Amino acid sequence: MLLVSAARSVPFARIAGRRAASAIASKYSNAVYNAALTKSPQTLTKVHTELSSFTATLKQNKDVEAFVHNPTLSAKDRATGLASVFKTLEGAGSKKEPVSDITKNLLTVLSENGRLAEVEGVVDGFNELVSQYNGELNVTVTSAAPLPKDILSRLESTLKQSQTAQKAKTLKVTNKVNPSVLGGVVVDFGDKTIDLSALSRVTKLNAALTQSV
Repeated sequence: MLLVSAARSVPFARIAGRRAASAIASKYSNAVYNAALTKSPQTLTKVHTELSSFTATLKQNKDVEAFVHNPTLSAKDRATGLASVFKTLEGAGSKKEPVSDITKNLLTVLSENGRLAEVEGVVDGFNELVSQYNGELNVTVTSAAPLPKDILSRLESTLKQSQTAQKAKTLKVTNKVNPSVLGGVVVDFGDKTIDLSALSRVTKLNAALTQSV
C-alpha cells in the first residue's frame, strides 16, 4: 500500500500545530500528505476534506470517539468499526461519495498498529502541511481568557510585518484559551513560539533562583 511504504521512508517534518504531535504522529502526517500530493493536488484536497470530516465526527459522535480510544478491541471489532466510520464519511443519498483509498489506508494502518487514538495529532500535522502548501500561515494565540477583538487585530497587524508572515499568502489568527497560561500570551506561528506568559516568567525566575542558591 502506498501509505505504508511512504510511512517507512518519508523523513520527519517539523510541524508547529495547536497540538504537539508525537514523532510517530508526525511521521504518519508526512506519509499521508506525500501520498496524497503524489497522486494529485485534487487528491490532497479530497483527503483534507475527508480527514476534517472525520475529526468533526469524532468530536460529535460519542460512539466513534469511544471506538477510536478503545485499545482493547479485537482485530475483527476494529475492522467492523472502521467500516462503519467509512460509511459515515461517505454520506448518504445523492451526496454519497466513496472515501479515498489514502484516507482508508491511513485509518486502517493506525488501527492495525494500535495507534488510532493518535489520529487527531496525525490530522493536525497533516492540516499544517496542507496550510503550508496553500501558502497559509496559521497563528495560535493562547491566553488565559478570550482576547478582545481589538487586541487580536493589533497582534495580527504586528505579525504581518514578520518575515515569516510576509512569505505566506494568507494569515489566520486563532485565539485559544488555556487558564494555565495565567497572564500574558503564548504565540505559535510557523516554527516559532513566543512565550510572553506570566507562567513563563515565573518559571524563568524559579530557575534563576535555583541556580543562584
